[in-house]
Amino acid sequence: MQIMNSFPQKIFFAVIILLTAIIASIFIYQRKELIMKFLNNKKQIEVQVDEYINAYEKKGQFSGAIFIAKNGNILVNKGYGMANYELDVPNNPQTKFMIGSITKQFTAMAIMQLSQKGLLDVNDPIANYIPDYPNGEKITIHHLLTNSSGIPNYTELPEAEEKQSLYFSLEKLIEVFKNKPLEFTPGEKYNYSNSGYILLTYIIEKVSGKSYEEYLQENILKPLGMENSGYAHHENVLKNRASGYSMKDETFINADYIDPSCASGAGALFSTVEDLYLWDRALYTEKLISKEYLNKIFTSKIKIPKENRHYDAQEDRHYAYGWLMSTLLNHACASHGGVFPGFHSYIERCVDKDLCIIVLSNFDFAPVEKISTDLAAIVFGKPYQLPKDF
Repeated sequence: MQIMNSFPQKIFFAVIILLTAIIASIFIYQRKELIMKFLNNKKQIEVQVDEYINAYEKKGQFSGAIFIAKNGNILVNKGYGMANYELDVPNNPQTKFMIGSITKQFTAMAIMQLSQKGLLDVNDPIANYIPDYPNGEKITIHHLLTNSSGIPNYTELPEAEEKQSLYFSLEKLIEVFKNKPLEFTPGEKYNYSNSGYILLTYIIEKVSGKSYEEYLQENILKPLGMENSGYAHHENVLKNRASGYSMKDETFINADYIDPSCASGAGALFSTVEDLYLWDRALYTEKLISKEYLNKIFTSKIKIPKENRHYDAQEDRHYAYGWLMSTLLNHACASHGGVFPGFHSYIERCVDKDLCIIVLSNFDFAPVEKISTDLAAIVFGKPYQLPKDF
């Protein structure tokens, strides 16, 4: 009787095992199909990106490194052209480039970290930190972060340009623009000004009790493992540092020298495409700051007038805390460019699709924003054009 009862049980368990094996086989097959589809798509993107960037390189309009990742998967990570054209040293993913105004993202993050700790408030007037600053009671930290302070852009002043090869302390740099009249009432409108981020750098140092360089290393760069990024010093021997190049009278030349202290928290950092991807990844997490304060970085913004937009962009653009907020190919994006003599950089983050595109160039005339837009089109399967011949 027990033998008779055990027979159906054996059949039942055999069927279960068979069904499990079938389901597992289907899952493995589907997973294999997905992997193959991803690899084929990755290869196709690599081929298209190579064709596109090589065309710019052939025209003498690009030299640098390209990084593209989507959903946490790296699609392209490659150097093009030379880090040094006199010594024939190729660019690669570990090449260090000056990133110019991408630095502002890190300055904004430092401010928000200090805000989260209760050491400052973005609505504080800057008179709280620089008591003798003209109109300091009317200008807030928020105004500085969003380029809406009305303070003239010091990099457009003749006295700054004449002395850019010299070392500047923050105090001396602030003196360059401190007594210039405001261009408009603080908070009234947007007008890009590096001066605001110099003042933010000063506030970071005063509140934290550390130099800007020390603060970033301890609170942002080291925690993220960004070992190939930092505050630039011309005199330091820096492995894998790219040389910067400019164009003058249609002639390829070594870029003019400026001391990084003239850019400070507005544009004195160097980095690599791989390190900036670590930065991108961290901005999806709470590694550096809480979600509440992270959201403030991207949502506290002011509209950018059409006359201030690049590349005839028609969509609405806003400036947040160190980030340009816009849409690209119908996707919500946070981006920013950077210029430093001999270098041009761009980072594009289509956050609704987890797409990150990083373009770093040691040609300050490279059309990095146009390149970034076209690379996004390649990834999304949208139309784009190869650069035309002269």
